[in-house]
Amino acid sequence: MAEPYYIPSGDEVAVFEQCHAHQLAVMLKGPTGCGKTRFVEYMAWRLGRPLITVSCHDDLSAGDLVGRYLIHHDDTVWQDGPLASAARHGAICYLDEVVEARQDTVVVLHSLTDYRRTLPLEKTGELIHAAAGFQLVVSYNPGYQRMLKDMKPSTRQRFVALDFDFPPAEREIAILVHEGGVDAGTAHALVTLTHKLRGLQDRGLAEVPSTRLLVATAKLIAGGIPLRRACYAGLVAPLSDDGSLVGAMRDLVDLSFA
Repeated sequence: MAEPYYIPSGDEVAVFEQCHAHQLAVMLKGPTGCGKTRFVEYMAWRLGRPLITVSCHDDLSAGDLVGRYLIHHDDTVWQDGPLASAARHGAICYLDEVVEARQDTVVVLHSLTDYRRTLPLEKTGELIHAAAGFQLVVSYNPGYQRMLKDMKPSTRQRFVALDFDFPPAEREIAILVHEGGVDAGTAHALVTLTHKLRGLQDRGLAEVPSTRLLVATAKLIAGGIPLRRACYAGLVAPLSDDGSLVGAMRDLVDLSFA
């Protein structure tokens, strides 16, 4: 596996490495598209551990994580879920947007996030002892969460938390040059525009443009799409259907690239 491109913003690499060494679970908090998933991919590469990623959602059940019996020909066979597989084989298990899962599903994580490091399989009677190298990592976007969509304190306190945010301008420019394939001047102009668009959050924009959207826009430009058209499609249209907000964002694009 090639090294994932990641530029550290602080001491998050050192903290994660210590968590891995001491078998501590990690929680990544930050806005959508700010680099949380890429960070986990980079750390899995750096630590030499396999990575199993689960995108959490409302319908995610404990059985989806732990496993279930499946019919195979004339017999039923047990199939480990991603959490059980990671614990059994010493992988890093990454639960993306964990609070989207039901609370009764999240409870199955508890025994893996304390001194026990075990996962009971109630349907088979097996107790999996997490192999060396297993680590549980979860992420979520605090800006989206409400009282009914948040972690219980009893769950939160089982994790070491790392806060993420969008990269500073110079680092975001470097990301666009490397990931988006544009020149430094274009990258600088895109980042400057994006900072202006992020300022519209106070005007009702629910979600500001992420670094992920910025990279997608840069790729359109590098592929030959005219700059303003790429910004309309890559930065403006995905963020809102509100006519006034879309108009304000398009105005900023036009002013930036007149």
